[in-house]
Amino acid sequence: MTSFATEIIVGISLLIGAGFMLIGSIGLIKLPDFYTRLHAPTKATTLGIGALLLASMIYFSFGDDNGVRIQELIISLFLFITAPISAMMISKAAIHRDIKTQERTYHQALQEDIRARKGQED
Repeated sequence: MTSFATEIIVGISLLIGAGFMLIGSIGLIKLPDFYTRLHAPTKATTLGIGALLLASMIYFSFGDDNGVRIQELIISLFLFITAPISAMMISKAAIHRDIKTQERTYHQALQEDIRARKGQED
């Protein structure tokens, strides 16, 4: 049987996780170009899933079996390692494919770097 304090902590963690995932999903839809759209799910939804896994770990650790849940820790570790790496690889592929940015998200140093790399390849 879980205590009331544990249920409050689990509930707060679930709400925080759901909020981050909602923000990341809205950002994926609303942001103007590829690079800013890539930023929303890799940051916000990763934190959201982390909070949901934390809630699961706390709930099942203080439940009837009182065992430490190693599965949630392994999933969290894998998620927090692979999400930034995959985002970096996707953004590098987008740079090499010369995917344009919106005018309001234009970054001079990025565009100069892209032109310099194209000049080296030719």
